[in-house]
Amino acid sequence: MDKTKSWNIAKLLLKISITGLSLYLVSRKVELNDLKDAFSESNPLFLFFAFIAFLISQIISASRLNTFFKGIGLNISEIYNFKIYLLGMFYNLFLPGGIGGDGYKIFLLRKKFSIKGRKLFQAIFFDRLSGLWALGLIISTLTIFIPYLGIPNWIPITTVITGSIVYYFVMRHYFSDYSHNFLLTHGKALLVQSMQLVSVIILLYALNHEGKFAPYLFMFLISSLVAIFPFTVGGLGARELVFVYGAQFFQMDQHLAVIISLLFYCISAILSLSGIYFVFYPKQLRKKKIELR
Repeated sequence: MDKTKSWNIAKLLLKISITGLSLYLVSRKVELNDLKDAFSESNPLFLFFAFIAFLISQIISASRLNTFFKGIGLNISEIYNFKIYLLGMFYNLFLPGGIGGDGYKIFLLRKKFSIKGRKLFQAIFFDRLSGLWALGLIISTLTIFIPYLGIPNWIPITTVITGSIVYYFVMRHYFSDYSHNFLLTHGKALLVQSMQLVSVIILLYALNHEGKFAPYLFMFLISSLVAIFPFTVGGLGARELVFVYGAQFFQMDQHLAVIISLLFYCISAILSLSGIYFVFYPKQLRKKKIELR
């Protein structure tokens, strides 16, 4: 067995172990029967609308990535790009120990369209970075509406403005290919995160929540930051753990917080599973032509 295969197996086992440990810690903080009852009492129509909101967020996210691709002269249709995006989601969630979704996109596009892997990697990197920027901006905004945190308003406002300016000028000066459509790509990044927050709000309605939404939305965004790091299988366990301890800090309903996280994971998994179609029918990824500037 070569070193690469051994590392992939070790990485997968580590992710599964961390995911299992995280879920175990969550299970010690909440009653599983209460979670089951809350699932059964949720409104299925609202769950469907939450899925639609998440789907819209991923369509926008795929379009954002395609805008970065166009910045390096890779012109593919939005439909073709979305197919690759779904396949990447499937690889990320269901095959986390191998090449990964982003790695597979780079491999596929480089192989089929003779474009440098370095350019593809940078395009995907800046796509992820724009999403991280949007997360930071919305988190900073939400802190203003959560007095319980005790953070003066000038701190998040100053941090966002200063950070955004520095971020833009560094990107413009050193990576000009990816800054041509800065407003468009980062506007899409904000839309992606906003639609995911809409999905969470709908999930709260589905579970008949009548209290404040801001703490749940804040913890969801924090858990999204944690889920970015590839320590668990698709973020499962890590999100729930953040919600559990966040619920203690904000004096939120722990069961509701965990259910929100699990439902969001299920929604993501359902959409990601659709990418398996292109595993069994790879010819669907060969039909669209490409143009390189």
